[in-house]
Amino acid sequence: QVGGFAWENCGDRRDPVVLQSLSVAPDPISIPGSLRVSTAVSSSKAMASPLKVVLVVEKALGDLWIQLPCIDQLGSCTYNDVCTILDNLIPPGTTCPEPLLTYGIPCHCPFKAGSYSLPASDFILPDVELPAWMTNGNYRVRAAVSNGGEELACVKLAFSLQSQ
Repeated sequence: QVGGFAWENCGDRRDPVVLQSLSVAPDPISIPGSLRVSTAVSSSKAMASPLKVVLVVEKALGDLWIQLPCIDQLGSCTYNDVCTILDNLIPPGTTCPEPLLTYGIPCHCPFKAGSYSLPASDFILPDVELPAWMTNGNYRVRAAVSNGGEELACVKLAFSLQSQ
C-alpha cells in the first residue's frame, strides 16, 4: 500500500526479537511536528554490543522505488554498533529520556530479554535541515539487526513524510 503507515517483521520465525505492535500518527508524518507512537516488542535474547544495524531506505518516485544512498549517516546506511551511537547520544550513567524512563524501556546496551511496551506517547520532531531528497514523499525502510553475524530482528516500515 502506498501512502499509508504499515509495518511487518521480515526475519524468519527464529529471530529472537519480534515487533508485536506499532502505531504511528499522524499519517503522513509531519516535520516539524508531534509524533504519537505506541509499540510493543518482545525479545527472547539479550542484545549486546556490537549491535549491527543495516538500513535500506527507498523512496517512491512515481511507480519506481529508488534506494537512497547513505549520506551523513542518513539513508541506506550500515551502523556497525548502535550501542556506541546510543552511548554518544545519552552518556552512560545518565537516566534515559522520557517517556522511556517512565515505562522502564532501556536506552543502553545490553538490552535484556523480555517484553517492552510503550503506550501512546508524543515525541516532538524538530525542524531539522533534511536534505531535499529526504523530504516529502512515500518511503520504505528495512532494518536488520544482528550481532556477530546472527540476525536478531528484521522489520520493514512504510510511511509518508510531509515537511514544512
